[in-house]
Amino acid sequence: MARTGFCDSKAPLDLHKKADERRAPLRTWANACGPVEVEESRTAPVKIEPERRWERRPSTQTSEVIIMGFHEDSRTCKAADGSVEDPVLLYLHDLQGLHSLHTLVPSLLRHEVEMALENLDLIWDRTYAWDMFLDMMRTQMQYSFPNADLPRHFTDATRAILVEWIIQVHELLQFQEETLYLAMHLLNRSLRQLKVSVANLQLLSMVCLFLAAKKEESLLPEVSGLCSLMDHTYTKHQLLRMERKVLCALKFDLSFSPPLHFLLLFASVARCSAAVVWMARYLLELSLLEAQCVVFLPVQLAGAALCLARQVLQECPTPEGEAAWCLASSIHVGSEPTLLRIMHILASAAAKASSQETCATFIKYSSPKTLQVSRHPGLNNAAGLLSVCR
Repeated sequence: MARTGFCDSKAPLDLHKKADERRAPLRTWANACGPVEVEESRTAPVKIEPERRWERRPSTQTSEVIIMGFHEDSRTCKAADGSVEDPVLLYLHDLQGLHSLHTLVPSLLRHEVEMALENLDLIWDRTYAWDMFLDMMRTQMQYSFPNADLPRHFTDATRAILVEWIIQVHELLQFQEETLYLAMHLLNRSLRQLKVSVANLQLLSMVCLFLAAKKEESLLPEVSGLCSLMDHTYTKHQLLRMERKVLCALKFDLSFSPPLHFLLLFASVARCSAAVVWMARYLLELSLLEAQCVVFLPVQLAGAALCLARQVLQECPTPEGEAAWCLASSIHVGSEPTLLRIMHILASAAAKASSQETCATFIKYSSPKTLQVSRHPGLNNAAGLLSVCR
């Protein structure tokens, strides 16, 4: 839980030191220039979205599974290149030998989703659990990003360093995991709504983390403590002024369905072991460092992370476990090419995580608390990981 008063705390990162010595505050890339005024970008014209609706429909890949598909009136899903993509399951096998489940899948899935949401403390009353799940699936489309383009002078390497710093500050302040994913979502949206200089990127990141904490945490750090974590590069007034600008740019809308919730939901329905869940959480957090993962929906990231975690650990299957996984696979997570693409990105990120300068996530998941999943030997061979994704 977050604590107050961090004026005496040491910040976790300094770009001018080696990776194993980074314990000083991260300084901005253009301190000599000083903080630069942030200008709001022009409001983009409103685009009328086609009407969307929910319906249960059989998958085109198998007649034995019901897909929960959120789709447009066209009833087809088109890829970026214009080709039509079929929906894909979390697990690409049919329910062979389990024909009796065919008529029970919809009611069983609803019951399992309701139970999972209640067990995860995501709801207070199971009466509204299914409606909340449908709302989660629907609202994740609201702030999807059409591309992974970054602002000018903001490279993938710069972004990775910034995200690394956010992860370390988040861990230092002992915030909940949901706060980290919400902060990254707010940062991604803010970078597309505001014109921010490189000198102010650290300030923007801290503001997004602060706003996420206000929504998710019960205890908050003092603003002066946040300034100390930035080595007093910015003043308290500058931080609060940036907070107002971010809130105005986002129209005070901080809603978000984090991929972590989808991952835990899928894992609960599929009866996944603790090792699989921790491995999937590690892979999911690695996606925050990858700029190209911004374009994917939270449910797609969660589904790909869980699939890859199962492939890496290769646990002995049981009839009950496979039946539960097949039930979880009836949730629509996108097209097969999209799912495999995400798995390739996560596999590559996991294979190089230990040797990267940005290794905070690797260290975080190498502790006994997380079952040391980041040190699993199956993650070291990039070629092997990519082969299981084909």
